[in-house]
Order: sequence, then structure tokens, then C-alpha cells
Amino acid sequence: LNVTIMKLDPYINVDPGTMSPIQHGEVFVTEDGAETDLDLGHYERFIRTKMSRRNNFTTGRIYSDVLRKERRGDYLGATVQVIPHITNAIKERVLEGGEGHDVVLVEIGGTVGDIESLPFLEAIRQLAVDIGREHALFMHLTLVPYLAAAGEVKTKPTQHSVKELLSIGIQPDILICRSDRAVPANERAKIALFCNVPEKAVISMKDVDSIYKIPGLLKSQGLDDYICKRFSLNCPEANLSEW
Repeated sequence: LNVTIMKLDPYINVDPGTMSPIQHGEVFVTEDGAETDLDLGHYERFIRTKMSRRNNFTTGRIYSDVLRKERRGDYLGATVQVIPHITNAIKERVLEGGEGHDVVLVEIGGTVGDIESLPFLEAIRQLAVDIGREHALFMHLTLVPYLAAAGEVKTKPTQHSVKELLSIGIQPDILICRSDRAVPANERAKIALFCNVPEKAVISMKDVDSIYKIPGLLKSQGLDDYICKRFSLNCPEANLSEW
């Protein structure tokens, strides 16, 4: 499979080049000279491919492009709005970034409920309809905190996060549950019931001491097989011996 990854950042900065590395981390410079989010460096190492300026864009970049078009008169006097102009610009960039690839992973930064993220979430909701729901999969990363005083994990934050997504028309297909320990099977079943996803699509993602252990952790829970079956992809067994 030819896979690429995109990172969509909801902040207003045009790119991370002028942002404090203390707040945001170091800038990653792509082969074509773009100053991008540091996550693109992780992506290059994990999937052994080269990232470009097409793999990362921000709210600031989108608004800058739309305003430039408005000043040129490209919108022919129409009232420029978040929907459809901003959302269309986001969709166009995602489709452009995916050209020539079989699979595109699109990460949207921020947290569900953030006002900055809403145009991006609306854009991917529309995109799933545009390309066909059978060609799109929504994976939602949630926090499952452990309360030491009670000696148990709490699933309510995940339930409310999914409820927030549902309110804008997005039903997650897979839930990745971050916690400082493995989420017990009974709690995963509870999450599946309340969030309307299959139990096998609720993945426990415990803290690890190295990010290079994550692929093996995901594979051990069958996430790769689940996604391949969801897209009817006939892929050979992944060889993670190097990992």
C-alpha cells in the first residue's frame, strides 16, 4: 500500500516557523523547504516516506488562501463564509495531499469541542459524504483516566467526547483509548455499548516508554486487520520483526 499522512493544525499561525519551540516543539523542515509540525518527522520515520508542504496546513494558511482569492475576485462577489468556502478549501487541500496514494491518514489536531477545530471536523464530515462512506473511516483518540482513589478507570470523558462528535454528524468507527494502563475488557465493552462501536473497534492504548512500541501494541489488538477488512483491502501480514 502507498500510504501518506497529513496533519491539520487548527491554530491561526500560517505555519509553525514563528512559533516558540517551548510551546510547540521544534519545527520540522520538509524536503521542499516547508516549515511544518514536528509530527511530520515522526511520520517520515514510521512509514518510510518523504513529507512535503502538502502534508501539513493550518487554519491560518486556509484563511490566508481564501482571503487572497476573495481580494482577487475569485468568488465573484459571493458572501465568503466558513461553510462552504473555508470547508471547501480544507477538502481541496486534503484531496490534493492524497493524490497518488492508496491510503491517506488525516490527523486533526486539538480537542473535540474546541471552537478552532470545528471547520476541520465539518470539512471531513462533508468529505466522507463526497467520497462515499465506504471509503472513509473515522478514528477518534480519547482519554480514559485512571482514578487512583477509586482504583478504576473512568469512561465518561470518552462517552461525552463521542457525544460531542455525534452532535456535528460524525460517528467514530474506531476508538483509541489512551490511558496510563491497559483498559480492562469490561470497560472497553462498556465504551463500545455507549459509543455505538463494535467491541473489537475499541483499542486500549496504554502509555509506553518508547513510541516505537506502539505499532506492535496496535497490531496485538487486531487494529490493522480491522481496518483492512473495513476497506476490503487484501494486504499481506505485516512484518514487525524490526520493531
